[in-house]
Amino acid sequence: MKSTKPHVALLASPGMGHLIPVLELGKRLVVQHEFHVTIFVVATDTTTVESHLRNLPNPKLLNVVSLPPVNISGLVDPDASIVTKIIVMMRETLPALRSAIISTTRQLRPTALVVDLFGSEAMAIADEFEMLKYVFIASNAWFLSATAYFPTIDKRLEEEHINHKKPLMIPGCKPVRFEDTLEAFLDPKDQVYVEYLRLGVEIPTADGILINTWEDLEPTTLAAMRDTTSLGRVTKVPVYPIGPLVRPVMQVRPVPVQEDSVLGWLEKQPSESVMYVSFGSGGTLSSNQMIELAWGLELSQQRFVWVVRPPMDDDASGAFFKVDSNGYDGTPNYLPDGFLTRNSDKGLVIPMWAPQAEILSHPSIGGFLTHCGWNSTMESVMNGVPMIAWPLYAEQKMNATMLTEELGLAVRSKEFSTTTIVEREEIERMVRKIMVDKEGDGIRSRVKELKYSADKALSIVGSSYNSLSKVAKDCETSLQGQLSKARGA
Repeated sequence: MKSTKPHVALLASPGMGHLIPVLELGKRLVVQHEFHVTIFVVATDTTTVESHLRNLPNPKLLNVVSLPPVNISGLVDPDASIVTKIIVMMRETLPALRSAIISTTRQLRPTALVVDLFGSEAMAIADEFEMLKYVFIASNAWFLSATAYFPTIDKRLEEEHINHKKPLMIPGCKPVRFEDTLEAFLDPKDQVYVEYLRLGVEIPTADGILINTWEDLEPTTLAAMRDTTSLGRVTKVPVYPIGPLVRPVMQVRPVPVQEDSVLGWLEKQPSESVMYVSFGSGGTLSSNQMIELAWGLELSQQRFVWVVRPPMDDDASGAFFKVDSNGYDGTPNYLPDGFLTRNSDKGLVIPMWAPQAEILSHPSIGGFLTHCGWNSTMESVMNGVPMIAWPLYAEQKMNATMLTEELGLAVRSKEFSTTTIVEREEIERMVRKIMVDKEGDGIRSRVKELKYSADKALSIVGSSYNSLSKVAKDCETSLQGQLSKARGA
């Protein structure tokens, strides 16, 4: 018997930052619309993703299929950017994805395929099997505007932006200054430049674009995308702001004993008194910068929880495929001598990974020093926690500018460049600004106002709820068309 509910297939590219919002999107399609959902996950050499999937609160809610790992060592330079590696990995996974979709078709044919940014080439498979196809942008609409618009500009504008460091003027949107621009745009001779421009061209060939944002967060950018006389002439297809997609704490896997010590320590701290410091699942600092950060935290005299991983001097995204702590002895010998002892009464250092969702939701957390990955940003907003913006790679510099200059939810170092060392006195100043100074109170109030806005968007008949419902309606209409066609055959 044919199902009367659509089956949606989602494709997540490698990395926890890509997987988590895809999982949350899948859950919403199941819970809010009673869809059947299959999530295809591109496996890597880390066990963290598998561990996360094993510990989903209701594993029967979603059908998760891990695609076999692929070897790209002969296809990309070892020093290639993380974006290049992910794109090539996704390309090499296409045959396995096609086979997996054929297997699921035998039971329940997918009505739609939703791919994230780096999986856009998989939309050809959706065409082959006459499925609706959507691109899911796990970041914000401003990032999407730059990604979609850059391939359309002429050489003169490109040269002005890259060579003369003038802002990238995007129709109807906030300009992207050179200091914040995406690294993929910088070198036309680099493989990542060619690959990324292709992504920008392919996005508008989808049936729609889902974005991890909401109407009240980026009204101007979203309006420009819907205006065919403005950016809409580039994006072309409907945009659906469906965010924020954030893990509810009660849905996070049970916390093991070794991690429970973090929450136990937080229980003993006063309300909003702890600065949480983490650079995401893949971010790293240089040796010198890590020492300065340690001293800055100590000089601030504020309580802190710091997730540390070994420094890497040449690649801020060097830990992207190495987020688990297996084989790590937990001794951070790269911190200043005596740091752990001197700060044992007010600081907690955690090697490699921590239960971020639980930490940010704890009442004792008063600030978040973050790399500005969009998942972390949204988790901070949804918990009403003000931020110190410390971008490292990808679109994080754009995110940091949005947080500090447009939304007023964070403070940021005066140093824009990720190659410049932020000194301990500057770090102390930023920590105290959030945790002690009056300016921090104003930022905290704005974050909590935005949390209310996000909660409203996600509520029944809220803007994001309605936006996802439109996508669901299109999937249901497509399914009915498939069933009618089958009956008439």
